[in-house]
Amino acid sequence: MENKLARIEELKREKGVVILAHYYCRPEVQKVADFLGDSLALSVKARDIEAKTILFAGVHFMGETAKVLSPEKKVLIPNPEATCSLAESCKAEEFAKFKAQYPDALVVAYVNTTVGVKALTDICCTSSNALQVVQSIPADKPIIFAPDKNLGSYIQKVTGRQNMIMWNGACHVHEKFSKEGILEIKKSYPKAKVVVHPECRGEVAELADYCGSTAGILSYCGESECDTFIVVTEPGILAEMEKKYPSKKFLPAPSVEGKACNECEYMKMITLDSIIACLENESPTIELDEETRLKASKSIEAMVKVG
Repeated sequence: MENKLARIEELKREKGVVILAHYYCRPEVQKVADFLGDSLALSVKARDIEAKTILFAGVHFMGETAKVLSPEKKVLIPNPEATCSLAESCKAEEFAKFKAQYPDALVVAYVNTTVGVKALTDICCTSSNALQVVQSIPADKPIIFAPDKNLGSYIQKVTGRQNMIMWNGACHVHEKFSKEGILEIKKSYPKAKVVVHPECRGEVAELADYCGSTAGILSYCGESECDTFIVVTEPGILAEMEKKYPSKKFLPAPSVEGKACNECEYMKMITLDSIIACLENESPTIELDEETRLKASKSIEAMVKVG
């Protein structure tokens, strides 16, 4: 392990590469990151830093988003087979047909989508700003919300907005958290706060003391006077939680399959070995069709204007 960590640091210096890693990556991958965060924050960071080469330790759509915002930079992706079940649940060709059925609707797409879907989108959103994005759209304007039906339903419930048309997609990790399992943990830790990502099913989100993005969950746990939390999102985030708040206790929520925690196997495909190979070869890289990139860029820029 130590030899691998040292080799990565050596390659980073030699090649002038900055590593961005998502909270859901393996703890040892998080250790080699220059910047750690959620997907959009990291893509914005990729745009703003001076480095000409970025290695994105995350799933494929995250590397695409970084390339959309930083077309002049080389974006390395350690494992191109590390996809995202949510992004893959919404293919651009199928979504184009779906969109055509509702010509008067405005498309709001979660950032967890392929560049092809972003190119068909009017305005992107994240789990942090989805509510703000939807509220920025006139109340009488129909909205197609894609691809996450759970996040869309959560926003619909909060806003009371009925003219939202949901694409039937979901994250295979967040879809499988167990309501019963969370309630069982609460029996042993009755004062624990439940923090939930809004990609979870409605019955799970209803248990939340706080429902929000990974960054939002981290902030809430730090600001809360509570010292114990049941964490209902991908457990990779626990490494950062324990690092930031060592005096607090974090309990991963179980899955409906009886697993003690519910991991994303795609995020776990990013390893120290794959990072070393990627740095040594300076490949694989993210390559995008320029017309598609420009269209996708407009949907992201529209989101940034909302704030």
